[in-house]
Amino acid sequence: MVDSTGRRGDGMSRQIWAALIVIGATLSLAACGDISRFQTATPSAPNPPKPSRVVVQNPASEKEHERILTSYGGVYDDPKLEALIGKTVDRLVAASDRPDQAYKVTILNSGAVNAFALPTGQLYVTRGLVALACDTSELSSVLSHEMAHVLAKHAAIREDQARQAAVVTRVVTEMGTDPDLTALALAKTKLTMASFSRSQEFEADGIGVGISARAHFDPYGAARFLAAMERNAELKAAKPSVDPRAQDFLSSHPATPERVSNAQSTARQYTSPESNERDRDTYLAAIDNIVYGEDPSEGFVRGHRFLHPKLGFTFTAPENFTLDNTAQAVIGVREGGTQAMRFDVVRVPSEQSLGDYLNSGWMENVDKSSTEDITINGFPAASAVAHGDQWQFKVYALRFGSDVYRFIFAAKQKTTESERNARETVNSFRRLTLDEIQAARPLRIKVINVQPGDTVESLAHRMAGLDHAAERFRILNGLEAHAQVKARDRVKIVVD
Repeated sequence: MVDSTGRRGDGMSRQIWAALIVIGATLSLAACGDISRFQTATPSAPNPPKPSRVVVQNPASEKEHERILTSYGGVYDDPKLEALIGKTVDRLVAASDRPDQAYKVTILNSGAVNAFALPTGQLYVTRGLVALACDTSELSSVLSHEMAHVLAKHAAIREDQARQAAVVTRVVTEMGTDPDLTALALAKTKLTMASFSRSQEFEADGIGVGISARAHFDPYGAARFLAAMERNAELKAAKPSVDPRAQDFLSSHPATPERVSNAQSTARQYTSPESNERDRDTYLAAIDNIVYGEDPSEGFVRGHRFLHPKLGFTFTAPENFTLDNTAQAVIGVREGGTQAMRFDVVRVPSEQSLGDYLNSGWMENVDKSSTEDITINGFPAASAVAHGDQWQFKVYALRFGSDVYRFIFAAKQKTTESERNARETVNSFRRLTLDEIQAARPLRIKVINVQPGDTVESLAHRMAGLDHAAERFRILNGLEAHAQVKARDRVKIVVD
């Protein structure tokens, strides 16, 4: 969580927008989508000499570039990984129908599995996607897929969709007066609506597999990676979304099994699955020690706990909540989606009391008689209740140093459990100790050799801070449900 915004509401719809917009909007942030949007690229050549190619930027692409960096944690600086991507891209460019087309790759400092391209040839890939891939041929399938979107000029359709997004933005603007909210809504709507169509995704898959095959990468890498993305998405599917647009977005893209089947069929046109270059060892060497998941410098989730070592605080959500740390807020959703929470930082003048802030109009239908000044672990705070047509809200503002933090809890029905969840979460807010701050390190990918006696279960047990460790280990290493590791295999584990 970097910072956040206040929200207005009117009745249920505005209040849900106020408290919970980021829950669904963040989950629908996907270019080709978590399982249907890939993209990446840049240069440095393997065999042929490196041609002189420069991406020509324009004001629109520069603005888009900055917005993407803001949404995805900025640039992830890793010269070893950049060199591998550069070599891979140059190989693909030389094998494409447009070797004169320039590309520039940016690795994004985000644990999300995502990638996308701008019409100029600017390509983006998250470190989360890089960590999921198992070899260079899988990475090449992502890069060639995104290059295909550029080569096929799919950007024209995206620009039309961006214009449609402006209509949605006007509606959002009418819902509230907070300029930060409007900007956030615009950014997220634009990314959501800039998705490629079903036919464009299939076309890009076909072109991309062909480019990879002609570049002498294993063309079956695309099918393997699509399958890995599907399995990874299934792990996340247990997290409910209160935003119906998330499901609509996913349903507008081709089903991954169908894309896997098509990618395999296309690959068979070029070669059999056995004797193709995967370049696994080189790839694993390049990704060894990359950051996995969230970057602690902006706060991170460990199980049901959120810690922000830079700002020096922590809190714990109920056990039946799933927490997500986004650029704007920490979002929690209870299993079943009947309760949700948002935690963020807001601007409150030092001379304004927290009770007055809660009643200042950023959220409508607040019961002013419910406003109460309280103390939470020694910090001044205030609480209030707000009512919507179908959601009930409990809101807390807490002053920590010069900042004010806000907890917004939403429940479809006010129950003893929902009250207890809100109270216990807020009461868990406290300062981090110096030892906790010093111990807050990012999770990283570590590449190891399997030793005799090692099993999937024993290796998964060594993985730090992850749920579904055994299944995650299998997905990270491209292992099917009942496959076992063998001594001297090179595998990825997650350590702190």
